[in-house]
Amino acid sequence: MKDFLLQLKEKFMRPEEEQQAPEGESYVELESGASKEDKAKVLVRPFVMEEFEDIKTVLDVLREGSTIALINIKPLREKDLVELKRAISKLRKTCEAIEGDIAGFGEDYVVAVPYFAKIHRNTLMTDEGE
Repeated sequence: MKDFLLQLKEKFMRPEEEQQAPEGESYVELESGASKEDKAKVLVRPFVMEEFEDIKTVLDVLREGSTIALINIKPLREKDLVELKRAISKLRKTCEAIEGDIAGFGEDYVVAVPYFAKIHRNTLMTDEGE
């Protein structure tokens, strides 16, 4: 019976001894309660709009609220200008609904952001005073 208790004691003592840091190291590794996915991060995601139906994935991502969308509109612009205008209109309405912002970036790109971001726009100075 005494041997059994000694064996049992050894089994419970080993994990503690193995967890101790080797000599010379004086740090303790702690597990955090939240994983990396739980932390709020902003994602900048590129999209290519080749047809009107491609706008659905962009709208879904914007509604989630943590993604900035960089949308290449060149393929759709070259293919069908009416569908492009329809897609941009839908994007603009969604951005208004989520209190986001939308702006053109050159001729080929549109940037759409959720509520927490604002797009800087250069305002042109008028020559009234000069």
